[in-house]
This record gives sequence, structure tokens and C-alpha cells, in this order.
Amino acid sequence: MNISIKIDPATGQKYMAVSEKGRALLLNPLTNKGTAFTNRERDELDLHGLVPPAVCTIKQQLERTYENYLAKTTNLERFIYLSSLQDRNETLFYRLVLDHIDEMMPVVYTPVVGEACQKYSHIYRRGRGLYMNFGQKDMLEKLLINSGISNPSIIVVTDGERILGLGDQGAGGMGIPIGKLCLYTLCAGISPHSTLPIMLDVGTDNEDRLKDPLYLGLRQKRVRGEPYQAFIDAFVAAVQKVFPRTLLQWEDFLKANALHQLKRFRDKLCSFNDDIQGTAGVIVAGLFSALRITGKPMREQRVVFAGAGASAQGISDLIVSAMMEDGLSHGEAIKRIWTVDSSGLVTKARPKLEDFKATYARDVDEVAAYKCQDRSKITLLETVENVKPTILLGTSGTAGTFTREVVQLMAKINDRPIIFPLSNPTSKSECTGGEAIQWSDGRAIVATGSPFAPVTHNGKRYRIGQGNNAFIFPGAGLGISAGSVARVNERMFLEAARALAAKVTPQDLSDSAVYPELSRIRECSLSVACATARQAVKEGFANEEILEGLEDNLHQAMWEPKYLPMRYER
Repeated sequence: MNISIKIDPATGQKYMAVSEKGRALLLNPLTNKGTAFTNRERDELDLHGLVPPAVCTIKQQLERTYENYLAKTTNLERFIYLSSLQDRNETLFYRLVLDHIDEMMPVVYTPVVGEACQKYSHIYRRGRGLYMNFGQKDMLEKLLINSGISNPSIIVVTDGERILGLGDQGAGGMGIPIGKLCLYTLCAGISPHSTLPIMLDVGTDNEDRLKDPLYLGLRQKRVRGEPYQAFIDAFVAAVQKVFPRTLLQWEDFLKANALHQLKRFRDKLCSFNDDIQGTAGVIVAGLFSALRITGKPMREQRVVFAGAGASAQGISDLIVSAMMEDGLSHGEAIKRIWTVDSSGLVTKARPKLEDFKATYARDVDEVAAYKCQDRSKITLLETVENVKPTILLGTSGTAGTFTREVVQLMAKINDRPIIFPLSNPTSKSECTGGEAIQWSDGRAIVATGSPFAPVTHNGKRYRIGQGNNAFIFPGAGLGISAGSVARVNERMFLEAARALAAKVTPQDLSDSAVYPELSRIRECSLSVACATARQAVKEGFANEEILEGLEDNLHQAMWEPKYLPMRYER
């Protein structure tokens, strides 16, 4: 079916032109209004008899769908219900979630999407996006054409190997690109007509999935090495040929693959990795906000990471950029960051270090003066005791990493310690928001990667700000796609972080929250989009002409979940 948004020259009103009539309109989630089709539309589009006679408003439909949502007894059932609603009526789905964003975002994405990915083969209802498996490596262009989308604005792709903190989920990882693109639409108004989720299925090493008789993916061990890279190269080449103007976002690849693909392709097409760059942007935005509370400049911070994965690398590199803008040299900035992994503090005494760890590894002479039990495995607690950091960031994916002793020591060292347990889903968080507040006697400035309820301590209410990538990547995607940006780099995410931090109000800070409330996320996304586009022009990645009327143009480009009048046009 051909679908296009047009403007009536006589009235100036937007309408949706469709090339088919009747049941086809009800079966397509982009055209289905259900009981909201007007009598005129029912006449013109041959819909009489296909829907009940009552003509409902979207408000009445929302009342009905929310009632059904509340009737579900588990979060997974709520996820399935919302997914089914999205599959039959995109507009109603987005309007419902937008009206209840605080309640429903954790259901449509993290943490509930993690459980949905684990059980994907058992809850599968209807195909969405593209499944491209290794055996189809010679027909990737045809598969892209099969999507039915002529010019997608954004593609999100995964190979399912590192789904949140849950590891290899194989084909079940498709839940992540679907959910991520849902947030692009929900938070920044990227039209659902123009998004494409893709699962690159190269097998799975998850024995539970391979043994499951209902598993929907390629039933083999993961393809690795040169054959894997050749498949990825062929995929990128197909995207460049079929969709040369799309933004390609990499999502939930294993750390080594994530870093390698970003480095391999970042200068060849419009592409970024949200786990690395989007996470960095949102966390640095939270740090900018936290420093408004402490009153200390970025160049004076001492940062300890618990965890040394891809997200830690992205955050570290962006912190270094922020410190350099605040007056430090590159070498001085690097020296203000320490990383602790499963083997302890990363030092230059280790025989083999990957590039990221080598960059931030501490000198042997430095750690020789540390007080510790075993210099070859300096613990997180010992690192905090010796380094005396102002900022503690958790990217370990391991619950309980921030112990009571670690948090209390941070509070002893700092009047207002900055403690961000960032791993998700909730079960993987280094500590809960409540624990960070209670153990620091209410002095910690806390942000988390997963959603946590507000905490009350000594009669004061603390709102736990969520360092949700949805504050950054949807807006960045809007600025990149609407601005026809050719390439993406770190400086664009640093400016996006500044734009988001600027949206944090004095009231937010008085509630101890370093992020805005989710109800303002579209407003935040517009600011992020403008900042991203402006920086793209400065970097030479976009034409200067996009700056004229930029904010109004980007606002106009944001899709709204509202029913448009529909007309049949052959």
C-alpha cells in the first residue's frame, strides 16, 4: 500500500493519502484507526460493516486500551499487550504510551524488554522489521528491499550477542531494535513510517536457546572471525547501496565487536553506537548537572569506573573531552580516570591490555604507594580509599558491586559524592537508588541506569534521576536525520550532553535529580536535536543552510500520534 502525508492546498490541512480501501486499511498499523474512522471515511474507504457502528474519539479509545493494560497482572503481559497494540494501531499505541510515559517506558524498553528478549520465541506474535541470517549473505540487498520502506530515516541493528546485561539472546535480541526505534518515535517524533529494526542472525552460543524447540533463530553456534566480519561488511555495503541516506545505529553488540564496527565504519557512513556514544552523552549530561550541585569544575573531578566495557570507554572518552574543554591537556584528563574491572584496578603491570584499558591503566609507580592487600588485584574499595574519587560510575553489569562500605567511604571522602550505578536491567544495578541514598545519609548525588522509585530519607524525598539513553539518542537521531548529516562524531554528543544538562531545572536539582522528568522528554529531545545539528554544521558534516529556522523546522519534523483525515488516492 502506498501511504503519503499531504497538505490540502485549499485548506492547508494535513491528510493521509492511501492507495487501497477496505480491510487492508484495518490490517496495516500505520493506517488503522479502528473505531475512530469517521462516517465520511467509512463511506469513501469502503469500511462500513468492517468496524462496529459507533464512531469513537481517540480519547475514548485511550480509555478502553488503558483499562485493558491495567487488567494485565505481570509486566511481561503488559509488554505483550502494548506490542500487540503497536502491531495493529501505531498512532493509538504511541499516544497511549506518551500519555503514561513514566509508567510505560520501563515496560516497552528496559527493564521489561530484557525479559521479553529472553522469552522472545515464546511470546512472538507478528513479524516486525527484518531478520537477516548468515545463510542469506548473498541476498542482503533483496532483503532490504523486502522491508517495503523506500527511504528509512533510521535503522537500528543488532546481532543479539550482548542484550542489556543478559548476554547472548540470539534472535530474541530483535526486541532491542524494535524497542529502541519505539523510543525514537515516542521521545523525538521520528515517524514510525520511516524506521527499520534489523536482526543480524549469525547463530547463538546460548545453550538454553539452542535446546529450546520453539527457538526462532538460526540453530547453530555463532559465526565468528573473518566469516562474521565479511557478513557485517556485506550488510553495510547493502545498506549503503539500497538506503544511502539512512542513519545506521549499532546496538547491543559484544564489546569488542561494538568498538571494532564503530571504528571500521564511522568514517564511511552516517553511523553511531548508542551503547558507546549515546550512553556517554547522557552520563556526561548527568555529571554536568551534578557539578551544579557540588559547585566544582569538571577539570577537578577524579573519576573511578567499576566496569571496563564499551560503555565505560565511551563515557571515559567523552569525560576527557569535557575536561579538555575545561582547561586540561589530553594527558592530564586521562590521568583523572581510573578503571576497575573483574581483576581489580587496571594497571600497566598487566601483561596484556586491550587499547581502552591501556589508555587508562595506572602507572606501576603510582600504585606502589597504595595501601592494599594485593597489589596485583586492587579492589574497588581499596581503589576508592587510595584515589579518593569525587565520582563513582558503575558499568560492571554486576549487582552488589557498590557495597555499603564503598558508598560510605565515598560519603566520608566527599561532602556530596556523585554515585551513578548505571548497569541495567534493574537486577544488574551496582546498587539501588535507595541504598546509595541511605548508605550516604542522603548526601550522595545519585543517578541510575534503570528506573527506581523516589526514596525518602530522614523526611526528605529524593527523586532518582535515570541516566536513560532516551534523553540523548532520539534527539540526536532527529537532528542527524532531519539535518541530512553525513557523519557523526563525539563532539556532537558532547554538545548534546550540554543541551540536555541545560534542561535540568533548579527544582530538579532541589529534588536531587540530575535529569529532567520523563514527561518533558520531547522538549529535551528538541534541544538535543538542535545542538546536534548545529555541531554537525561546525564539523562540516551538514550544510549551513539547515541552521535557518532550525528549531521550528525540527519541531515541525516531529511526528505526533494524532489521527489524520484519510483519503483514497489511486
